Amino acid sequence: MITIRRQLLGLGFVAASSLLALNAAQAMSGPTAIQIDGGPLGALQLSGGVDGYGYYVNPVGGGVSNGANIANGLVELQKTDGQLQFTIEVGSNGTITPGASNSHPGQTSITTFVTGPLYLGYLTLAPTAIPGLTISAGQLGSLEGYESGVDWSNPSQLTTALFYVQNNNSRGVSVAYTTGPISATLTFGDGFDTGVFNVLQGLVSYTFNSSNVLNVYGEANLGTTGANAFAYSGGTVGSGNAYVNSNMIGAYYSYTNGNLNLVPEVQFQYAKKNTKAGIYNGTTDFGVALFGTYTFGTSPYSIGGWAEYYTEHTGSIDDYSQFSVPNSEAIGFAVSPTWQYKDLFARANAGYVYLLNNTDPYGNQNGFGTNAGRGQFVGTLEAGLLF
Repeated sequence: MITIRRQLLGLGFVAASSLLALNAAQAMSGPTAIQIDGGPLGALQLSGGVDGYGYYVNPVGGGVSNGANIANGLVELQKTDGQLQFTIEVGSNGTITPGASNSHPGQTSITTFVTGPLYLGYLTLAPTAIPGLTISAGQLGSLEGYESGVDWSNPSQLTTALFYVQNNNSRGVSVAYTTGPISATLTFGDGFDTGVFNVLQGLVSYTFNSSNVLNVYGEANLGTTGANAFAYSGGTVGSGNAYVNSNMIGAYYSYTNGNLNLVPEVQFQYAKKNTKAGIYNGTTDFGVALFGTYTFGTSPYSIGGWAEYYTEHTGSIDDYSQFSVPNSEAIGFAVSPTWQYKDLFARANAGYVYLLNNTDPYGNQNGFGTNAGRGQFVGTLEAGLLF
C-alpha cells in the first residue's frame, strides 16, 4: 500500500469566482489578501499563512506517538481581474486523517509534487466576449470534496476518510462557466500528479440563496495508470493502483443559519477490475460525513468538527486499503474549539476512529498498534499566523 495521502493537499479550486461560496462559513476567517500595485500587471493580491502543531496519537505501531510538526507554510500571489489572470502559490502543507496511519503524522514537505515547492501555479483566460467563462492551465487544485488540504479552511485540522481518498493537485487544463445560480467546472489532467494524463474531474454548484448551496462532484479515469507510475513524488503507485485508477461521485450541501453552518457529504468511489493495471479484483469505497461550525457571536471563539461513517470492500489484501485493513468499516468524529484574534489563531483538535470491522478477506484481524486495536485517538494543539 502506498502513502499517497500522508502529507497532503487539495486546496486551490480553479474557478475561484464561482466557488467562493462553498466554504463561506468557516470556523476561522481565512487570510486577508494584501493589495499590491503590480504596475503593468495591474492589481495583485498577496496572502498566505503558517501554522504548527504538537500531536499525540494512540495507539500506533510502536504504542504511542507524540511530537511537533509544521503543518502549513504557504504564500500566494494572484491576479484575479482582466482577461489574463494567474495564481502562484508556493510552500508546503500537511493533513492528518485519524485512522489512516499506524505511525506518527508525516512531516510537511515542499517536494510533495513533481513541481516541488510550487503548490499551485496556473494561468487563467477570462474572455470578455463570453462573460462567466474561464479557461485555466497549469498546476491546478482538486474539484473533489468539501474539505481543503489547508487546515485553516476546514472545521478541524483533522480530516475525514472521504478526504483521504480524493484526488488532489495535478497538472492539467480546466474550463469553468457561471451563469446565474449555476456554476460548472471540468478539469482534465494527470490525476494524483502521476504524469499520466487520463483523469477528468467535474463540479457543478447551484446556489439557492446565500444560506443554501448544493455541490455535486465526480471523477472519471479515462485510461490506465500502471503500477510503476509515480504519485505525488512519493514513489511508485504500487499496490495503490486501484486508488489511482478509481472513479468517484459525491455531493455536499452547505446550509447556514446565523452563526451555524452544517455541511453533509456523501461519496462513492470504485475501481473496476483491470489486469493491465494490476487490479485483479474490483474495489469500492463509500463514506458519509456531517461537518459543523458554530461561532459564538462576535467573540473570538468558535467550535467545529465532524462525524463520519466509512466502509470499503476489496477482493484482495494486496489492493489499496484505507485503514491498512482490507474490507474495513469505521465510524469516527472530530471536535475542534478555536480561538482567533485578527490574524492569530489557536485550535485544539481531538479525533477518534473505531473499526466496526477489522477482518481482511483472508480472515486475519488487523488494526492499530501492536495489538491490532480497533480504535485510534489523535489529538493536536496548533497555532498559526495568517496574512
